[in-house]
Amino acid sequence: MTKNPDRIEGGGLHIAVIGSGGAAMAAALKAVEQGARVTLIERGTLGGTCVNTGCVPSKIMIRAAHVAHLRRASPFDGGIAATLPAIDRSKLLAQQQARVDALRHAKYEDILARNPAITVLHGEARFQDAQSLVVRLNAGGERAVAFDRCLIATGARPAVPPIPGLKESPYWTSTEALISDTIPERLAVIGSSVVALELAQAFARLGSQVTILARNTLFLREEPAIGEAITAALRAEGIEVLEHTQASQVGHARGAFVLTTGRGAIHADKLLVATGRTPNTRRLALEAAGVAIDAQGAIAIDTGMRTSAPHIYAAGDCTDLPQFVYVAAAAGTRAAINMTGGDAAIDLAAMPAVVFTDPQVATVGRSEAQAHRDGIATDSRLLTLDNVPRALANFDTRGFIKLVTEAGSGRLIGVQAVAPDAGELIQTAALAIHNRMTVQQLADQLFPYLTMVEGLKLAAQTFSKDVKELSCCAG
Repeated sequence: MTKNPDRIEGGGLHIAVIGSGGAAMAAALKAVEQGARVTLIERGTLGGTCVNTGCVPSKIMIRAAHVAHLRRASPFDGGIAATLPAIDRSKLLAQQQARVDALRHAKYEDILARNPAITVLHGEARFQDAQSLVVRLNAGGERAVAFDRCLIATGARPAVPPIPGLKESPYWTSTEALISDTIPERLAVIGSSVVALELAQAFARLGSQVTILARNTLFLREEPAIGEAITAALRAEGIEVLEHTQASQVGHARGAFVLTTGRGAIHADKLLVATGRTPNTRRLALEAAGVAIDAQGAIAIDTGMRTSAPHIYAAGDCTDLPQFVYVAAAAGTRAAINMTGGDAAIDLAAMPAVVFTDPQVATVGRSEAQAHRDGIATDSRLLTLDNVPRALANFDTRGFIKLVTEAGSGRLIGVQAVAPDAGELIQTAALAIHNRMTVQQLADQLFPYLTMVEGLKLAAQTFSKDVKELSCCAG
């Protein structure tokens, strides 16, 4: 084992960053900007989950599936002849992977290569104590890395539920599903939230017969109307949604799966398991550094991303923060500020979230149930999309926009939306909540006509008037 000389010869604050995804990169770049030197350690592919196996490839696949769906069926088929699309998954996959590779090169590999203050080690890190790591290098051998500060940003991996027979079968997680060069004739999906539903709909639109097994209802932890709306939308596309259904046994023989459930046997050619993610913390020897984790293996942090160990911070999906790459990046930036002598915290009160089903799901702030648990009395309105001119012009009125306010003050505290392109309107709602606007102030704003975001204004107007009695663009 050789010692790392950087801390002695280079001078200045030395920060070790474990991982190379959104949190790690944001932290490394901010730390260098603050004058520190960084050693970044990555055991696998640079870039982490989002660009390689998560956000980017999944959204490309979802978009391709959306195009296939519109060619097969649209509200304008009376005047535009529909056609059965010919799907060449191998070519779609090549296009998808080329864009993933280009983004990884541009946003991760090239940036790191150009930055002399960042040293990249390819290997697996574990803590030796609270001030040093041992890195088992991919090329062979080990290297000791002493640090002044350390950021753990090792992300998470797909969780695997303890279903008898599952681990012995060739099941898919989202990672395998996104790189499959074929579309299975029959696909079973275990899961009822973001990844399960995004990929279930994408595969269905690309030609699979899809069955979803939900332990309870879809989007159980969200506003109930969200799960109801998405369930209806998926079923309308021919996807079988089995609520309150669990697999008690998974079998695989002669290239096919058989899932034993209370509703009988479910047969499929492929099985996708998407039941959440597990933090990548077990192999870090965190106990050697005194870093505490919770029962799920997530690292406990405060609002400044500090762990239970002095000088060690954590950010991203390996912590108990919401698992979104923009939250990870924000946390990484703030961790770097704090590691270099600053004082920054992360505020999630107006954190927007988007699910890329069709229609999309977008939320920010509190739901009514969350507000009531926090002891906040609420007033709310739910506007169906048949009241939104953009939706009427699109001949697609699936979904709703719901506003939740603090009773008495009228201050907006939460928005939930199910709508095509709901993700494009939710940031306006986030800014309104961040700036403590009332629904009347939101209603008084100018919104461009025939945009989906105008639905926020209309929903705000429902607190004081009947929007059905307004002219098409009444202010």
